[in-house]
Amino acid sequence: MGRAFEFRKARKMKRWSAMSKAFTRIGKDIVMAVKEGGPDPENNSRLRAVIQNAKAVNMPKDNVERAIKRASDKSQGDYKEVLFEGYAPHGIAVLVETATDNNTRTVANVRSYFNKCNGNLGTSGSVVFMFDHTCNFRINAEGLDPEEIELEFIDFGAEEVFVDDDGILIYAPFESFGAIQSELEKRGIEILSSGFERIPQTTKQLSAEQVIEVEKLLEKLEEDDDVQNVYHSMQEG
Repeated sequence: MGRAFEFRKARKMKRWSAMSKAFTRIGKDIVMAVKEGGPDPENNSRLRAVIQNAKAVNMPKDNVERAIKRASDKSQGDYKEVLFEGYAPHGIAVLVETATDNNTRTVANVRSYFNKCNGNLGTSGSVVFMFDHTCNFRINAEGLDPEEIELEFIDFGAEEVFVDDDGILIYAPFESFGAIQSELEKRGIEILSSGFERIPQTTKQLSAEQVIEVEKLLEKLEEDDDVQNVYHSMQEG
C-alpha cells in the first residue's frame, strides 16, 4: 500500500468527526460551487460532487436544497478560498485551507492560533511544496474488481486504488479530478464521495509530549468556522 492508503487510514477517525462542522463545511462548498457553475447539478460537476459528499455524511436533503437556494440568491455573499502555511512546534509543517467571507478576520484568527501555540505563520509558498495535492473518489465496490479499476483508470490519472469498509478509493493528482469524475459517471459507477487532500511527502515522528503541543494548535485551527481542512507533517497512528 502507498502513502495515500496510510494517510487515509490515519485520518479516518479524525476527519468530519463533528457532524455540525461537516454540515458547515459542505454548506460553504455548495455556495462556492453554485456561484461558480450555477444551481443545476446536471450542468455543474463541482456541485454534483458536493451533493455526493453531503449524502456521505447524512446531511438531510432539505438542508442541501436550502443551501443551493440561498447560494442562488444574489444577496448571498461569496466565500473566498484562502490557503495558510506555517509551522507548528517542533518543525511540523501545517497547511490550513479556509473558506471565508471576511479575510481580515480569518487572517487575524489563524495568526493568533499559531502565536498562542508556539508556532509560526509563514508566507505563501513556505510549506505547500512539502505536500502533494491529490484528489480522491470513493465508489460503490459492488460488482467491481479493484485491480481492474486500477488498470482501467491509470489512463485517467489514477495512482493508487485500495479497498476499505466503505468502498473502493481512487487517489490521483489534483489535476485528474475532472477526467476521473467524467469517466466514472460515463460508466454508471456510483460515486459515494469525492474530494481533495494534501498528503505530506515526508512525516516526522514526535514524542508523546511533543504530539500534545502540536495537537493543541491543530485543534484550535480545526474548531474555527472559517477553516475547511488542516494538513500537517506529523506522523500519526
